[in-house]
Amino acid sequence: MLTEILQANPADSFARYGLAMEHLSQNNPEKALEEFAATIQHNPDYVPAYQMSGQTLAKLHRTDEAKQRLQDGLAAAQRTGNRHASSEMGALLDELELGY
Repeated sequence: MLTEILQANPADSFARYGLAMEHLSQNNPEKALEEFAATIQHNPDYVPAYQMSGQTLAKLHRTDEAKQRLQDGLAAAQRTGNRHASSEMGALLDELELGY
């Protein structure tokens, strides 16, 4: 169903994010990361895409990419006033910086 929505409207951030999350639940993180990146491309202020892709990259031990995605996400969270996501992404970024 999400694929059909995206065929009609490729810029639908909610549907694209949902598809990314479905890929994660199916243990397909690379496909999920592609969808998160597409979500961000279509909507640079869609903060959850930064947060989940940062977490996914960190789990894959792609630390430098995770740090960059989280830094970009922090900027998006600041632009949109999303303090909760900012706090969570900041905490993960701190962990990655400290090597946890």
